[in-house]
Amino acid sequence: MRVLIVEDEPFLADAVRAGLRLEAFAADIAGDGDTALEMLELNDYDAVILDRDIPGPSGDDIARHLVATGTRTRILMLTAADRLDEKVQGFELGADDYLTKPFAMRELVVRLRALSRRSDTPRPPVIDIHGVTIDPFRREVHRDGRLISLSRKQFAVLQVLGEANGGVISAEALLERAWDENADPFTNAVRITISGLRKRLGEPWVIETVPGIGYRMAAPATTAAPGS
Repeated sequence: MRVLIVEDEPFLADAVRAGLRLEAFAADIAGDGDTALEMLELNDYDAVILDRDIPGPSGDDIARHLVATGTRTRILMLTAADRLDEKVQGFELGADDYLTKPFAMRELVVRLRALSRRSDTPRPPVIDIHGVTIDPFRREVHRDGRLISLSRKQFAVLQVLGEANGGVISAEALLERAWDENADPFTNAVRITISGLRKRLGEPWVIETVPGIGYRMAAPATTAAPGS
């Protein structure tokens, strides 16, 4: 899941990004409204964590823009505006969820994962595909009942592949969804992560390389020898 944090307090923004990365999220930061609008135009985010009181176009302006463009990006307002009328206004502007400061990082993570299930293509709480079970809330993966230990990046890549339900995901799309804006588009990080993920999941392979296109999760009986 890739998230944009729109927050003008650098310490808080960095803390939220660090907390999200521990939970296998890819997270970028925008410190003002103009930067946020530019990044939302350039990148495909699953959700935006939106402070209402920011320099430039306000968080409310950004919410209106997202609603007007019909984007699939979910809006979670994270703000000190905690009066009931302010919360109601936030939802009327298009917020999908509303969390007030101060907040618990664990609650923010759970709310983001819940929002991800309310996408245009609803996602089940637990993904079960070809003997691999992916639980985003617990950040656990099992294969045929066996607990698999994965790195945060491996988990993020596996979640994207699992949510595709057998569809092919390009290396570029994986880089977009599982890494942040600082990722080098010419990096071999995707190939290396896929290779490590296959080894962790073990044989028979359930992640297939589709030459010249990308990767998908496939039944072991139809999966070719691992490549990259």
